[in-house]
Amino acid sequence: MRRVGSVQQKVSCVFMTEVKEEASRKRDCQPFHVVATAMVNPAVLEADLSCAVATEKLDGTCCYVSLYKGKPHLWARLDRRPNKQAEKRFKKYQYSHRSSKGFTWNVEEDFKTVPDTWTPAHRVKHHNGHPVPDEYGHIPGWVPVEDDNKQYCWHSSVVDSSVGSALVLRPVLNNEDTLEIVALPLADLLEQTLELIGTNVNGNPYGLGSKKQPIHFLVSHGSICIRNPPPVDFQQLYSWFRGDSEGRIEGIVWHCAGGSLFKLHRHHLGLEWPAEGTHLSNKPVVVGVSGTTLDDNSKSLFVSFSRMNGRCFSRLHDVHFDLEIQSTT
Repeated sequence: MRRVGSVQQKVSCVFMTEVKEEASRKRDCQPFHVVATAMVNPAVLEADLSCAVATEKLDGTCCYVSLYKGKPHLWARLDRRPNKQAEKRFKKYQYSHRSSKGFTWNVEEDFKTVPDTWTPAHRVKHHNGHPVPDEYGHIPGWVPVEDDNKQYCWHSSVVDSSVGSALVLRPVLNNEDTLEIVALPLADLLEQTLELIGTNVNGNPYGLGSKKQPIHFLVSHGSICIRNPPPVDFQQLYSWFRGDSEGRIEGIVWHCAGGSLFKLHRHHLGLEWPAEGTHLSNKPVVVGVSGTTLDDNSKSLFVSFSRMNGRCFSRLHDVHFDLEIQSTT
């Protein structure tokens, strides 16, 4: 399969959207929600979606692999957001104008501070040397994951910084119905964006691991393809999400040949998420993590998975370290 686009900014919905004055199902305390209409986004027609790769939209947190201090490194998503006063002003403008177009920001004063290591995402526009907020009032960006930063402890858990490798969940080559857990060099993932999913990320919609034995992986964006995606038709997509086992996913991201990305979330269609028995968590998986340089008594995910190297599970949801420990005692 061809290399798909990385996710550096907010992705537009494949349909035109509208705002409804009802409580959001996706965000607590948000008194409105955004829903899709039946009208296809005009940008989709320009991008030629007929040749696009339809992939599963994963529910986790976005990451990025790029150089830091001269070496491949994992970066966490950190959007620069407005301070309370500016956000209040922005929301008031949005509500009265039903749009953010025309709102004026003072980037130097309106936004919260970020670490010195923060860098704006690719394609963020600049004005007078300052990055410009998107239509949502955010400036997408990245911050390098440091081992001693507790805020990003689950990011750190999927990286072995001593050898520069990462734990990745991906489809088996020539058998996309089966997944594999592997340790890959960060150098092989350079300039890719990935999703961190697992026990302690976004409420764990895939049911991975447990509180005592948390499990996390990185999944490259665009790597989980949808075998038989429905056409971009509102009713057909709605029916597919509701009734097809492959439709038990958070959403679809279409990767177009020119690099454009479009998405459709279940919430855009008024459908619940998480869904019971997600398609991803029901896929079979094989562990392919061989030897590690870490201490064998370490609680590292790399050590735990290396002890399970070669094991197969009928469902991703069934991967638990406590089962592995019981089987060896």
